[in-house]
Amino acid sequence: MKIEHLARQIVEFYEKVSSWENSVVKESGLTPSQMHTIEIVGHEGPLRMRELADKKGVTTGTLTVTADRLVREGFLKREANEKDRRSFVITLTEKGEELFRRHHEFHVGLTEEMAAILTDEELTAFSAILSKVNGVF
Repeated sequence: MKIEHLARQIVEFYEKVSSWENSVVKESGLTPSQMHTIEIVGHEGPLRMRELADKKGVTTGTLTVTADRLVREGFLKREANEKDRRSFVITLTEKGEELFRRHHEFHVGLTEEMAAILTDEELTAFSAILSKVNGVF
């Protein structure tokens, strides 16, 4: 297999998933970056700003802008870190939890659709390949 063909397949897959994600996120009134912030906190639980920024792959300055808006809109709350008063912990509010649950259900649905066309062996291989590739980033 030529690497150029694989590169095109990866780009096509990314574009399809990205387009799907953008259409789902659009309904919430948030940006994909804001929704991704909610997703990370929903999956990981309370995180310090630095940890959340690292998971998003952004600076704390960039994250602060996103977090401020999500706090203002009632999706996140910023609390003093009890272990280190110099930092803050970000958690979901009830409104944020509800949005996270609904959005996560969309992800599970999309995954079920993809899994439905794969055999058990293909699904196991696909999962193993994604784990290996995700480990590179």
